[in-house]
Amino acid sequence: MDSSRFLGFLSSRASVRDFTPTPLEEPEIDGILESARTAPSAGNREAWDVVVVTDWEIREALAEAALSQPHVKEAPCILVVCANYIRSMSRYGERGILYAIQDATIACTFMMLAAHAAGLKSCWTGAFNEEEVKEILDLPGHLRPVVMLAVGRGKIPAERTGRMDLSEHVHRDSW
Repeated sequence: MDSSRFLGFLSSRASVRDFTPTPLEEPEIDGILESARTAPSAGNREAWDVVVVTDWEIREALAEAALSQPHVKEAPCILVVCANYIRSMSRYGERGILYAIQDATIACTFMMLAAHAAGLKSCWTGAFNEEEVKEILDLPGHLRPVVMLAVGRGKIPAERTGRMDLSEHVHRDSW
């Protein structure tokens, strides 16, 4: 794929918060999860874990923990991506906390793009009560939930929102 086609692929992705109830097939979920294994990670520690949530009651509880965002319960699959501090801190000490968060977010980004490549829709959800999510999913203390990625078939065509001009972000050689 040339860079123009790749940019077109990226530009065609948009967050969708309106999903059909059609469940995802296991091969679809597995393909998304497999993509995360290809993500770069600090020291190749792969300091991330994911909880795949398809159960209605758990999705409903997660939606409440996500400040009552309805798409979290309506999407047929929620991938709760967690930073695994132990994997990273075992090599990098306190700095490993940051690396684990970075590893989790890049793994989630790869999963989001894999869903898009499979013709599925997704919504990155970062606003949630971490302690509630930990309790709902019975997460061990060394995991921090970082993202809830809602994945499914979108009911409406996704439209990409406007973006700032690149010059607003880029600085060369210094600020």
